[in-house]
Amino acid sequence: MTMPSPGAAAVTAQRCAAQLLSGPPARSPFEVVHRLLAVQGQDPRGARLAIRARSAGLNAADVDRALTDDRSLLITWLNRGTLHLIGCDDYWWLHPLTAPRMRTGIARRLAQEGVLPGQAEKAAAVIASSLAEEGPLTRHELGERIARVGIRTQGQALVHLLAHASVAGIAVRGPMVRSGRGMAAEHAFVGVRDWLGPAPASRTFDHDAALAELARRYLAGHGPASERDLAQWSGLPLRDARRGLSAIAATLRERDDDLAELARARQLAGESAGLAELTDGRPGELPPPRLLGPFDPVLHGWMSREPILGQHKSIITVNGLFRPFAMVRARAAGTWKIAAGQVELDLFAPLPEPAAAALRADGADVVRYLGLDATASS
Repeated sequence: MTMPSPGAAAVTAQRCAAQLLSGPPARSPFEVVHRLLAVQGQDPRGARLAIRARSAGLNAADVDRALTDDRSLLITWLNRGTLHLIGCDDYWWLHPLTAPRMRTGIARRLAQEGVLPGQAEKAAAVIASSLAEEGPLTRHELGERIARVGIRTQGQALVHLLAHASVAGIAVRGPMVRSGRGMAAEHAFVGVRDWLGPAPASRTFDHDAALAELARRYLAGHGPASERDLAQWSGLPLRDARRGLSAIAATLRERDDDLAELARARQLAGESAGLAELTDGRPGELPPPRLLGPFDPVLHGWMSREPILGQHKSIITVNGLFRPFAMVRARAAGTWKIAAGQVELDLFAPLPEPAAAALRADGADVVRYLGLDATASS
């Protein structure tokens, strides 16, 4: 296996610390999401496992409470055109900054699914009225209401109609609810204003201010990183990434490798959110052996995944799925799955017993966190 150079290893260690994979763990789902700004959210279990790996003393039900009772987190289409878990307060600037760029792609996909532009607008109106009149509704329930007015929902049409309404600022994925189709909780859609209230006066959208906030918050959870890393992660043009970084130039530390990082550790914590006590791990400290879930943020933050994956690119499947994997010394060491309520490891090579024991213990914590029993399966 090709090992990273000392300089590359040091950068990876810093990034893992920024990601809360080393150093003091977070104490709530909100703290994790605030640090990372946006967590890949199309895989519900993956988003919850991303929080587990960066916190202590929590369980998946705490994430459900943050989404449902606390209303501190939500999921919607942002950044690279996929679902992301974010803090509710960040919706007011991150949505208008990143979501509008998705409109062309959504319209193209709807046309491929046989949905005309006028029908997409009609479906958005149905979604808005249904949520206003009936409160939180699941994807299936909204699909039923859209189909009643003669709009196609088969195939991928429904998901793109929901994305269209979300990008238009009509709906977000908010609380977990129990539907009549089964006992398991499902993620429901809600009207933006009904769930979040009116946009705060302090959150009047300013494009340049939003770019500066994006750059600062991105580096808090991903630094050190380049302008191209920021553009890749956010889905914005390179010129916007450069503009955001230029706006916060006075807060950046000079480096010899053309990467940017915030100058003060407390800035990484997000002082404005009262998280100044969360600081980085010791310089060069690597994360302990850890099991990371599908679509973990550590594989989405930068242009290259080679520092983490090395030669093990099969962790990302040909159809774009990101498999759960074990990380040892900040490198992929194997994959894992849940079978019969237990974690099963498939290591790429034998590990020293201390590392293997740490992964087994982390597997037990995955089972605890998810509340699984001996009959559960993945």
